[in-house]
Amino acid sequence: MSAPLASYAVSELNSRGRQRPEAPPSWRSEFQRDRDRIIHSSAFRRLEYKTQVFVNHEGDMFRTRLTHSLEVAQIARSVARALHLNEDLVEAITLAHDLGHTPFGHAGRHALNACMRDFGGFEHNLHSLRVVDELEQRYPNFSGLNLLFETREGILKHCSREHALRLGELGRRFLERRQPSLEAQLANVADEIAYNHHDIDDGLRASLIPLGKLREVGLFRDIEDATRRRWPDLDAKRLRYTVIREMLNRFVQDLIETSRARIAAAAPVDVDAARGAGAPLIEFSAAMREQHLALKRVLRVELYEHAQVHDMAQRSQRIVRTLFETFMAEPAIWPTQLAPLATELGARAQQIADYVAGMTDRYAIAEFERIRRGANGS
Repeated sequence: MSAPLASYAVSELNSRGRQRPEAPPSWRSEFQRDRDRIIHSSAFRRLEYKTQVFVNHEGDMFRTRLTHSLEVAQIARSVARALHLNEDLVEAITLAHDLGHTPFGHAGRHALNACMRDFGGFEHNLHSLRVVDELEQRYPNFSGLNLLFETREGILKHCSREHALRLGELGRRFLERRQPSLEAQLANVADEIAYNHHDIDDGLRASLIPLGKLREVGLFRDIEDATRRRWPDLDAKRLRYTVIREMLNRFVQDLIETSRARIAAAAPVDVDAARGAGAPLIEFSAAMREQHLALKRVLRVELYEHAQVHDMAQRSQRIVRTLFETFMAEPAIWPTQLAPLATELGARAQQIADYVAGMTDRYAIAEFERIRRGANGS
């Protein structure tokens, strides 16, 4: 049984509610309703076939956006429970935080942003918000999922001043340089923990990250050495799992202890006081933050910039660019089952960006092949 929420946690009593009022649910909380709406959304199901680092069809053992989101939710719920924060809210935020990601991971996002440069660009956090506010079409009396303010706040991790001005109450904190709720802060850090550790796991499994490079990070080296001493005959697979699991545990423990101390020092009396703190209260210690950044540096050089991943990214970006540019230039190729393309270029670009961003890896490849066959007359 969960402990009572802290005074600085988000609850139904202090929630800012939904954009469109609804009758309260009869057997679940409002935040559970948000989580359930996210899980049942079309965008959430498509995460199963969207890339994290490796393109979906290159192997079924690598993480996808869906498994990543589930891992983030697990970490966030554990920490929320320890800090007496709202577990259902952090789960809703973490399950929704990647709904706006394009196919092909960061490569697809960069390509679509370049395509949209003349039309305001493409930012996946903003697009995740657009998905839950507008693009999901499931309810008879509103577009989107009509999520609570606090869930939407957590989805929007960062935002330019220009976009913040258009978002009303949701964008105000970016203009006033205030923090989001502690639950939103936690979702953000849990995301960092999850992708560092599962990208290390996937990179080692794919034999792309040299073990020696990871051993340059003190925390990894100390844990691996201790594991080898305790189980000298452990096979490589179990060794990898054991080291990564223990390293993840260390980060989570540090996050709980450091955040607990920062909250105690700030002594926020309520949610607004926590938002008004000058800096995030959910954070690693300085020493653990340095270990986190060291792991990120290894991942960037050894995995994200690896020739195999780079080649995959180049192919992925070409697919996204071809889709966008062809739909913009040749409306006749636009799928007939979709609403007709707008004649005004900005509106047309947004339609196309919505469509391409919603694609899974394999669907984007199939659409690319359809266009190529059409260009070749076959």
